Amino acid sequence: MKSIVARHTGVTPLPADLEPTDAELNEIEAEMDVVLAEVELLDALIVLLDRPALEFDARRVRRANNRVLAARRDAANKSPIPQAVA
Repeated sequence: MKSIVARHTGVTPLPADLEPTDAELNEIEAEMDVVLAEVELLDALIVLLDRPALEFDARRVRRANNRVLAARRDAANKSPIPQAVA
């Protein structure tokens, strides 16, 4: 059995440090509520692909959408407001 290997070197060299920085991890953590709410909305919408929508499904999508909006609002309110330079 032959092994398959690339014969060419990569066009873009990979950086030696592939780990996220502390600042990037903090940004991800700050947006985690929004991400989780969007995943919940996506799950509710995926369910609708397999079957006809029922009233329960419509309520689930509506509630998930409201959670996304609330999470985005909260994330926007938490972010520091840049100070005007005088």
